[in-house]
Amino acid sequence: MMRFHPCLAAALWSATVALAGDLAPIPKEHSVTTHTANGSFDAKLAPQAMSDVAGHSGLGRMSIDKQFHGALEATSSGEMLAFRSASPGSAGYVAMETVRGTLDGRAGSFVLQHSATMTRGEPALSVTVVPDSGTDALAGLTGRMTIDIAPGGAHSYRFEYTLP
Repeated sequence: MMRFHPCLAAALWSATVALAGDLAPIPKEHSVTTHTANGSFDAKLAPQAMSDVAGHSGLGRMSIDKQFHGALEATSSGEMLAFRSASPGSAGYVAMETVRGTLDGRAGSFVLQHSATMTRGEPALSVTVVPDSGTDALAGLTGRMTIDIAPGGAHSYRFEYTLP
């Protein structure tokens, strides 16, 4: 388990509180409609070298390259950190990926944040749009993606999202 030094944790907390005090309230949008995009994607993972700091942590690092098809016509690239436990079927990963292309015809980019665990074969996955990461016609995008991997390895997505 990674632990922050107490002084670093206190400094980060203090900085967060100080910054939050300087922010004006963010106005809420008037009308928001949720859309759903479905399709398939191809994924390519490639092992990467770990840094000197994390090299002996038991973590694995991989690059991610994807090609999305369907309502999301896009490519993405990113990085993943993963850990596999000695217990069969238990593991976890975190990843960040930048997606560039069109979503239901609107062009731009956005960032997806992944957090996943598998507890003795039981998966739990969260893939969300990083707030305010959307650009161009995808500015203001929010959403969550679910991923399905069929027997045989075919990948598909369901993306529930809102745009202003």
